[in-house]
Amino acid sequence: MLPSVDTNDELEEVVGDEALLRPAAQDLCAQLGLAGARIVRFPEGSLPVYAVGDALVLKLYPGFEATEAVREARLLSHLWGQLPIPTPRLQAADQYKNGWRFVLMSRLPGEDLNEAWPRIPRADQERIVAETAECLAALHALDPGPVASVVGPPDWSRFLAGQRAAAVEQQAGGGLPEPWLEQIPDFLRSVPLTAPARPVLLHTELMREHLTVDPHDDWRLTGLFDFEPAMIGAPAYDFVSVGLFLTAADPALLKLFYEAYGRPPFAPRELMAYTLLHVYSDLNWYLRRLPAPPRKDLDALAETWFGTGG
Repeated sequence: MLPSVDTNDELEEVVGDEALLRPAAQDLCAQLGLAGARIVRFPEGSLPVYAVGDALVLKLYPGFEATEAVREARLLSHLWGQLPIPTPRLQAADQYKNGWRFVLMSRLPGEDLNEAWPRIPRADQERIVAETAECLAALHALDPGPVASVVGPPDWSRFLAGQRAAAVEQQAGGGLPEPWLEQIPDFLRSVPLTAPARPVLLHTELMREHLTVDPHDDWRLTGLFDFEPAMIGAPAYDFVSVGLFLTAADPALLKLFYEAYGRPPFAPRELMAYTLLHVYSDLNWYLRRLPAPPRKDLDALAETWFGTGG
């Protein structure tokens, strides 16, 4: 069965060992009354996730991510039926063995939007972006109070201060070249990020990879998932993943997103600052994936990735 896992390095070893994981997933399914169900591992993601039959998904969390497991279960329960885009329905969540926890949820129909995107006509891409913006607006409009006990951080300003202190080290760990690294401290000092007047519930990773569409029904949006890293904080923080991974530095699509969300655009420099402070930020990887700026400086990068062409 699954060994106790206490570090990310240990987790990577286990996640890569399907001969170890599959018997545990089968054992857990049997305990949940799903003995004999066909289970298929999803290839993506940092955690083991399985399709169970055609209607369920089983996600496993090591002991050191117990907080994330509890958070996702609570969010799934809280958000069911509250957003314009369907979210998974919580079926069960509990401890398993050796510190591991699990969440069993309903499976969203359709196809991964990121895989489908190149085949989707531009008009449908624009509609998808607009509908996703409406969903994010609905998420931000919810009262975060009912989930505040499991969704942090408790102090947004303190969280940002900690991210600022570690920003250069975080980007250096991703291999960001020195000419970019040396700009980070001054750039962050130049961008004031005030505490939000009304902290909102954040998805934090609103991207094509976490949305599903139905290719047989005019590319209708069929789901939004992955609430494990949800937070409560400034609305602008959610627009980082929107600009990088949903609209992918397309100014027209980002402008459309703002219009459908119902607010003027955030300043590109503000979103660039939040990009550097994001928990999962990896600027070097983004630079390889997204359009290059006309100059190698953070101001130019901010406009290239988060500008709306206005």
